[in-house]
Amino acid sequence: MKRKIEVSELIFKIIAYVFLIIFAVLCVYPLVFALSSMFSGFNEVGNNEVILWPTGDLQIEAAKYVLSSSNFWVSYSNTLFVTFIGTIWCLIYSILGAYALSKKRLLGRHGFNFFLVFTMWFSAGVVPQFLNYQQTGRIMATIFAGSTNMGDIDLKWLIVLAMGMNATNIVLLRNSFEGVPSEIEEAARIDGATELQILTKVYIPMSKATIATVALFFGISRWNGYFWAYKVTGAAGQNYSWPVQVYMRDFIQINTNLTGKWTSEAAQMDLGKGTSIAYAMVVFAMIPILVIYPFIQKYFAKGVNMGGVKE
Repeated sequence: MKRKIEVSELIFKIIAYVFLIIFAVLCVYPLVFALSSMFSGFNEVGNNEVILWPTGDLQIEAAKYVLSSSNFWVSYSNTLFVTFIGTIWCLIYSILGAYALSKKRLLGRHGFNFFLVFTMWFSAGVVPQFLNYQQTGRIMATIFAGSTNMGDIDLKWLIVLAMGMNATNIVLLRNSFEGVPSEIEEAARIDGATELQILTKVYIPMSKATIATVALFFGISRWNGYFWAYKVTGAAGQNYSWPVQVYMRDFIQINTNLTGKWTSEAAQMDLGKGTSIAYAMVVFAMIPILVIYPFIQKYFAKGVNMGGVKE
């Protein structure tokens, strides 16, 4: 026998579904608009006539320009490098740090946890952080290039090594490790497992959902990273090390009116072409995240719940 839905419950469901549909449309619309602007006529794009579907004479010149742009793909490869190597590096030391902080036998555990959480409440600010990155770059230059000029090293490595710390993700992993039953660890110790074996054979397999979620967080932050990557590589004049987001921002500022730069009406055709190319770059830059996310999405809610809730 079907349960009769009360009026209040029906009203709540209708309102909830309406809001979910509106939210979904708001999320999908930017992608649809970028695709439409990518294939619309240059005049229509320059005159802001694109609203939803492609308008004017359909063209693929913008896509062809991006596909044939060596600078774009060099920046794209830089982003792939920073994202892949950076995510692995962040996961390694985040897992090791979270594993140590999850152990009650760790001397000074409460103090370490307090200082970790303290960084989530208060930040030193942009200037001290920039000076910290600069000093780290000089130290790396001293070690690997024998100089004090951080421009003498490939600063992609500085982005990988110095910009991966995230206290929130370490807390998620720590809480997930604390949720592993102690009896399993004790059984592994009785069988002669070392500390590293316990971590790799017990804790990591039992926390796959949280680790996949944290890897997604790290990967997206590195892929979308713009500000610090620009400040570090741009300050040293290493345009060849620019991630794709920094290259796109530079292209948009020079060739489009999307940043509010004044352009004359005579340049309308060039303006439309530049804007269409910029949207084509945006579309190509989104492809890896759109491809990877469906495979990790199944771990997302489970991972956040396991790592974010402490019993």
